[in-house]
Amino acid sequence: MAQVLDIPVGRLQADTLQALLEEFASRDGTDYGLREASLEAKVAQLRRGLHSGALKLLFDAESEHWDLVDVEQAAQWLAGEVCHEGEAGGA
Repeated sequence: MAQVLDIPVGRLQADTLQALLEEFASRDGTDYGLREASLEAKVAQLRRGLHSGALKLLFDAESEHWDLVDVEQAAQWLAGEVCHEGEAGGA
């Protein structure tokens, strides 16, 4: 079973966090609503979600995959109920 880590974003260097947010914001299939937003607006929205606690930055040590997920999904991943691929049974 993989180990999923909740990464405290406050411990990341500012440029590292910025790069992660930009990469996530530019992923295919990332939905920001009805209107297309600039990369800067998407990053700002993600940053607000992280700082408000609505989003978590998780890292799967086995697959070396990271993701930003809402707190409910993060709780499931951290409890080992689902993996980052959406399959049942451990992240």
